[in-house]
Amino acid sequence: MTERVVGIGAGAAGVGGGAGVGAGGGKELATEDMVLNIGPQHPSTHGVLRLRLTLDGERISAAEPIVGYMHRGAEKLFEVRDYRQIIMLANRHDWLSAFANELGVVLAVERMLGMEVPVRAVWARTLMAELNRVLSHLMFLGSYPLELGAITPVFYAFRERETLQAVMEEISGGRMHYMFNRVGGLKEEIPEGWLGRASGAVEDVRRRLPDIEDLVVGNEIFTARTRGVGVLSREQIMQYGVSGPIARASGVDVDLRRDDPYLAYGELPVKVVTRSAGDCHARFEVLLEQVKVSLDLADACLERLRELPPGPVNQRLPKVLKVPEGHTYAWTENPLGINGYYLVSRGEKTPWRLKLRSASFNNVQVLREMLPGHLVADMVAILGSMFFVVGDVDK
Repeated sequence: MTERVVGIGAGAAGVGGGAGVGAGGGKELATEDMVLNIGPQHPSTHGVLRLRLTLDGERISAAEPIVGYMHRGAEKLFEVRDYRQIIMLANRHDWLSAFANELGVVLAVERMLGMEVPVRAVWARTLMAELNRVLSHLMFLGSYPLELGAITPVFYAFRERETLQAVMEEISGGRMHYMFNRVGGLKEEIPEGWLGRASGAVEDVRRRLPDIEDLVVGNEIFTARTRGVGVLSREQIMQYGVSGPIARASGVDVDLRRDDPYLAYGELPVKVVTRSAGDCHARFEVLLEQVKVSLDLADACLERLRELPPGPVNQRLPKVLKVPEGHTYAWTENPLGINGYYLVSRGEKTPWRLKLRSASFNNVQVLREMLPGHLVADMVAILGSMFFVVGDVDK
C-alpha cells in the first residue's frame, strides 16, 4: 500500500479535498493533504490575519501565519510628521491599548530631550495606563469564551468595560483613541471630582469581576477545550520573543513594570502573575489575575494623586519642537506584552526613524510552532488565547 500526497489550495472559499481516494482496485490508498486558509477574514483572528494550514485529516501538520493585510506604513508616516502628530499615528496600532501606545512614543521623545515630567502627570499617566490595561484584558476575557461557544461572559465583560470607558472618556474626551499624552506630560488637568468617580468605577469592576470568573473558570466545557491545549514551552517563548501574559503563563517571570520601572512603577508594589502550564487555560487565568493586580495599582495611584498638592501636568513647549541629534530606545509593558520604540533623530522637527517593536507580531509568529499536531477544532481555542491585535502586527 502506497501513499500519494497532493497539496490542494483552499482558495477563497477555504475548501479542498480531504477524503482518501482508492486506486488500483483497492490495493493502493491515495490520500490528499488539504491546504486550508483561515482568514484573512475570520471571527477568531481579531483582525485581518491569514493562517495557511496544511491538514492531515482533521489534524494540522503545518501552519504559516501570513501577515500584511492591514499594513498602514505607520513607521514611514512617522518620518513626515512632527513629534506632536506622531502620537496620533502611534495611538492606533493596537486599538485596545491606545493610551499605552501613546506613552511609549512620548517617553522616548522626553528621554531624548532630557525632559522632566511634572509628578502629577507621572502618577496620572500610571493610573490611566493601568485602567487601559484592564480595558484591554476585559475585551479578551469576554471574547475568548465567545469563540468557544459561551456567549454570556462577553456581556459581563462589556458591562465592566463601559464602566471604565466612562471615566476614561471623561478625562480625555476619547473613547478608544484618547490622545491624552503630550510630550512633557498630559493634555490638560484632571477634571474636578474625577478622582472620586474613577475610584467608584474601579471598585464597581472589582466587585463584579467574580461574575465573569464564576461563569468561565471551572466550567467543565471551557476546561476541556483549554486545559492541555496549545502548550507553549519556555524555550519557544525565548526563541520567538513572546512576551506579556502569554510568556508569564509559561513561567517566564518578566514584567518591565517591576524589572525596569518607568513612570511611577518603581514606587508601586507590582505583583507579577505567572503560571507554569503554558496552555490556553493558563493564559486565560493569567489575564484574569492581571486585571485584579491592575485594579489594585489603579487604587494606589488614585490615593497618591489625592495626596499630591495642585500643580502643573505638562511642560511648556516651544512652537516648533526639535529633538537633539541622537538615538534612544524606550520600552513599555503594554497590555499584550513588551512594546519597544527605537527613535533616531537628526535634530529636526520630525523623526529620522521611529521603529516599533510590537508584542503582537511575536505572539502571532509562534503559531507556526504551536498549531502543528493539534486538531482543527482546537485551532480556534489556541488562536483566541494568544492575545494579539492584527493592527499591532502590521503597523
